[in-house]
Amino acid sequence: MNSSVISWLLKVVALLIGALLLLSLINPVRIVQSGTRGVITTFGKVDPQPLDEGIHFVVPLVNSVHMIDVRLQKSEGKGVAASRDLQQVAVSAALNWRLEPALVAQTYQAIGDQNAVAARVIEPAAQESTKAITAQYTAEELVTKRTEVSGKIRDALEQRLKRHGVIVDSLAAVNYDFSAVFDKAIEAKVEAEQKKLTAERDLERIKVEAEQALAKARGEAEALKAKRLEITPDLLRLKQLENESEAIRKWDGRLPQYTGAGTPFVQLSPAAGAKSRGD
Repeated sequence: MNSSVISWLLKVVALLIGALLLLSLINPVRIVQSGTRGVITTFGKVDPQPLDEGIHFVVPLVNSVHMIDVRLQKSEGKGVAASRDLQQVAVSAALNWRLEPALVAQTYQAIGDQNAVAARVIEPAAQESTKAITAQYTAEELVTKRTEVSGKIRDALEQRLKRHGVIVDSLAAVNYDFSAVFDKAIEAKVEAEQKKLTAERDLERIKVEAEQALAKARGEAEALKAKRLEITPDLLRLKQLENESEAIRKWDGRLPQYTGAGTPFVQLSPAAGAKSRGD
């Protein structure tokens, strides 16, 4: 192959490459993928209206389209904060967030794409909010009120980030690491509280059982008393027989010697009675 042929082939390849580059530059079609928005710039000026998902036509060499991801993002970070009682705490958290699709043009103009937002906005805001909320609680409360603290950190982040077009989805995890000495102190206190609760429950159970036993004894005593005081016909008959038996036992064998009708009773002596019968 002579030099003229080689030169001709090189020219053809160069023309093809140039044509492809030209086509890519003057291609008026832009495709915005699912989960993204397109930010249009015209000679560097940002168009406030972003492109939705789908096919769009732009002016070649005049418009540029920057693809911005609006799907859920996750940012993880660690930092050191101080509790209200001046205990040093190592805090680690994972924040789920996403860009507001309607505001991606303003966010891109002020900050940049999603990566720039994560580096310039999310991380500093997370650090500041975590330190501010952590300082409101003691080290012990950070452990016992973990859900409450996480909620307040999330609310603080939401207030800070919404002006940047960032939507806070959730604060996935907030963990606190204390010194070994403090961890042991917390464990000892928790164990003491558990023992106290167990003792209180046992005491309450003993009190209830004692009250039940006392109530049972009172019921049995009342039942016995009522049974003793119960009056039946057989008991009345037995009492009557006892009274009659007592009267017979005390009788001296003499009948009463009283007579009279309509007049006061007069006792008659035995001698007077015999004389009258002789007459």
